[in-house]
Amino acid sequence: MPFKNIVFAGLLLWLGVSCKSEKDPGPSTPTGPSSFGFNSLKVNDAYTGFDYVNVDLKPKIRFTFSTALNGNSVGSGITFRSASGENIAFSSALENGDSSVVVIPSADLDYLKAYTVGATKALKSKSNGTLLSEVKVNLTTRLDSTDKFPVITDDALLTLVQKQTFKYFWDFGHPVSGLARERNSSGDVVTSGGSGFGIMTIPIAIERKFITRAQGLERMQKITSFLKGKTQKFHGAFPHWLNGATGAVVPFSTKDNGADLVETSYLIQGLLTARQYFNDAGVAETALRKDINAIWEAVEWDWFRKNNENVLYWHWSPEYNWDMNHQIKGWNECLITYALAASSPTHAIPKAVYDAGWASNGGFANGKEYYGIKLPLGEPYGGPLFFSHYSFLGLNPTGLSDSYTNYFTQNKAHTLINYNYCKANPQSFNGYSDQCWGLTASDIPDGYDASSPTNDKGVISPTAALSAFPYSPVESMKALKFFYYKLGDKLWGNYGFHDAFSLDKIWFADSYLAIDQGPVIIMIENHRSGLPWNLFMSSPEVKAGLKKLGFTSPDLK
Repeated sequence: MPFKNIVFAGLLLWLGVSCKSEKDPGPSTPTGPSSFGFNSLKVNDAYTGFDYVNVDLKPKIRFTFSTALNGNSVGSGITFRSASGENIAFSSALENGDSSVVVIPSADLDYLKAYTVGATKALKSKSNGTLLSEVKVNLTTRLDSTDKFPVITDDALLTLVQKQTFKYFWDFGHPVSGLARERNSSGDVVTSGGSGFGIMTIPIAIERKFITRAQGLERMQKITSFLKGKTQKFHGAFPHWLNGATGAVVPFSTKDNGADLVETSYLIQGLLTARQYFNDAGVAETALRKDINAIWEAVEWDWFRKNNENVLYWHWSPEYNWDMNHQIKGWNECLITYALAASSPTHAIPKAVYDAGWASNGGFANGKEYYGIKLPLGEPYGGPLFFSHYSFLGLNPTGLSDSYTNYFTQNKAHTLINYNYCKANPQSFNGYSDQCWGLTASDIPDGYDASSPTNDKGVISPTAALSAFPYSPVESMKALKFFYYKLGDKLWGNYGFHDAFSLDKIWFADSYLAIDQGPVIIMIENHRSGLPWNLFMSSPEVKAGLKKLGFTSPDLK
């Protein structure tokens, strides 16, 4: 036997663990007259390690040791606890010449909950020997598969999700500015980009009869009046965060206390969509369009080239200038920024900035296959799914092409790679399946992260699959039904689905984020009617800008 194997075997013997197989563990080698070792474990007559998921509500746990046990010590020597520390009542029985103890909970355990069952040093042998090393097994019970809500038609379910999610922007919008709070716990902090998403939901809500046209117009008047007259702007661009009552900048980070061009582009995308919708010749809607145009035309997109470089820069600060030095280069969520910069009637960029800056002259190409699906652009496996959502709330990818790719092909490939990754579940996270999928930026336990196949923390965010409806209608509907019917008692709330969850960690966020709620409503509508796409793509400036960049599309004819 090689030396390293001898050392490993010796370590196991010192711990009191047999080196033999689970099927034939054999006796442990005693290390002293008053000690004994742990030999084997089975949960529901099977052994797969010390962590078990999807177990039934009355599991059978069998510990086998190297000697016969003192039955009087089992009550104190075996522990059964929930993750919160609650003691679970159990029955026990000795078997196999009293060297095995079988533990079964006295009552059914709760669904989708973590438990630990342990053998401690209070467990004694018949000769009053002491267990060498304590043993612990982790159990996670299965999900309750019953429907949590009455089953309705698929169409009714889509309407329900849009209506409930819209309440985040309508009922929870800031009372002074009408803008969208960053998240449900943000107080006065509103988000420029998330507000752009919220603005795009207003025409949908009117057409779906969640609100009246008069109500939608009134909200838009409040928003545009605030944006035009009260908010801090920097060369026409907005900061990431604002105080919804005063319009003052709320720093996103120390040096990010000025302009955020990408967030500005999401806001302008929403405003142009609303401008195209509120097209009545009356005084009120005419004035609204005039205000939107003033905001749109004031953004100095070309100034963000920083000394006329052939690339756009993300941030500028009145204190730190260009110190963040973050070039906007693809492939990511920022195509809309270049599209609008090229479309500006007052501060447009030339095509060279798009090609050299955004596209790196084709350097953002991928061309590899993942799960048999060829990905035209971007990072391995596509990155987080918001890359295929944020820019395409208004930009219609259907038939949209330039010299680099067809954008519906790109976004569909990105989506199906993400779906197939979750379905394959290479990291074996509990709960991933063809019904439970979608990795994107979201809250995670104790933080926030951009989840993707290459940065997978075991957290699913409903916005990922639901905002992918135009690209994966069948797969997204499966996910929607699972989220609503199977997880609805934990995941569905006042403003639609909570931000994220992990069945692996048995964690459900209680948060809602504007940038995650908005795309759910908008992309479901793009799947159903194409309304947001039709509105935004009808903008004459957008048509001209996209043509200038070399795009072709049925919408540009």
